[in-house]
Amino acid sequence: MDKKLYTDYLNILKEELLPAMGCTEPIAIAYAAALAKNALGALPDRVEITVSGNILKNVKSVIVPSTGGLKGVTSAAAAGIVAGRHDKKLEVLSAITESDISDIKRYISATQFTIKAADSGCIFDIGIRLFAGDDTSYARIEGHHTNVVEISKNGEKLVDRQVVQENSNDGMTDRECLSVKGIIEFADTVDIKDIDEIISRQIEYNSAIAKEGMTGNYGARVGKVLLDSFGDGVHNLARATAAAGSDARMNGCSLPVVIVSGSGNQGMTASLPIVVYAQKMNIPREKLLRAVALSDLITIHLKTGIGRLSAYCGAVSAGAGAGAGVAYLLGGGFDEIAHTVVNALAITSGLICDGAKSSCAAKIASAVDAGLLGYEMYKRGSQFYGGDGILCHGVESTIDNVSDLARVGMKETDEEIIRLMIKDLG
Repeated sequence: MDKKLYTDYLNILKEELLPAMGCTEPIAIAYAAALAKNALGALPDRVEITVSGNILKNVKSVIVPSTGGLKGVTSAAAAGIVAGRHDKKLEVLSAITESDISDIKRYISATQFTIKAADSGCIFDIGIRLFAGDDTSYARIEGHHTNVVEISKNGEKLVDRQVVQENSNDGMTDRECLSVKGIIEFADTVDIKDIDEIISRQIEYNSAIAKEGMTGNYGARVGKVLLDSFGDGVHNLARATAAAGSDARMNGCSLPVVIVSGSGNQGMTASLPIVVYAQKMNIPREKLLRAVALSDLITIHLKTGIGRLSAYCGAVSAGAGAGAGVAYLLGGGFDEIAHTVVNALAITSGLICDGAKSSCAAKIASAVDAGLLGYEMYKRGSQFYGGDGILCHGVESTIDNVSDLARVGMKETDEEIIRLMIKDLG
């Protein structure tokens, strides 16, 4: 494989496979709030929060971890201000104690919070302005979850980076280098030492929270319901395990996950089904690591043209990635993997994202099912063809079509989803 391309693919994995605790949008709000608090150097008595509609959509209904069940923008910001560790980025709330939870609740009751809609036109936009006496501070994250574009105190900019637009990968490796063919070549040839640490961490973290979801009593208990209803065959166990991780994560579990495309749900969906198949079928660990890396990169490739946030459920991309990863794990090459991806996209493309919440676990189960069905169809000589609906001839052309559908065609859908979700907020 070309050396530069190899390095780019490896860097993309390192940039994407980050540890995070809790749903990443409220965590990003907490991170911005912690940055602003650090700049202010005092506990603020007034807080102004500006967020884009897609941020509000993904924060409204999900529990902020380690807060005793608190939900929403105000709770996420308050947690970051009172007990956040800005140096930990997406694990900003990992050091919260029981006494901190009481402090957060008291702070919310005693402090004036104002939430405004961002007017920048950027889908991913978070601004936190804090006031304490005559002092003020401001932090803004734009484009993706850790892309800090401004930190200031009393008008003096401490961090000042050019603001980018839409779902930007600003400062990261250009994802346009990704292709299904290139991803397979990378998975085949990568020096296992180059991916062992990051993929092993993904497997360890995501497996731990899935176990917690399966044994605990989180949310709608989708993972447990699937297992109780349909048994522990490898296909059902794969989708139940991924769903159980989401059960826990969407409903306040403080265990960290490793994310993909800015999403813990996608990080779990892209990895856990492959782990289940490898365990059930006694696949060597090196092959498992290569298969998970392939699934991660397929997921990122599918999401690149869609953007970080949209009306298109990201689990669809990760479910297709998981199907491709299982195909690779079981000896499949380009034909098996490409057709698995196309088949999976034909089944579930159009599944909407209406924010982070308990039902994400069920959507994950559906997306994993589509990915695995896509593989099983091709194994048995059955497939969908170019010209069937939005499918084109060739996997890359189909990916382009799905990207256009999600980014352009579903833009009004996204706006309507946000309107429906916030109309009861007053």
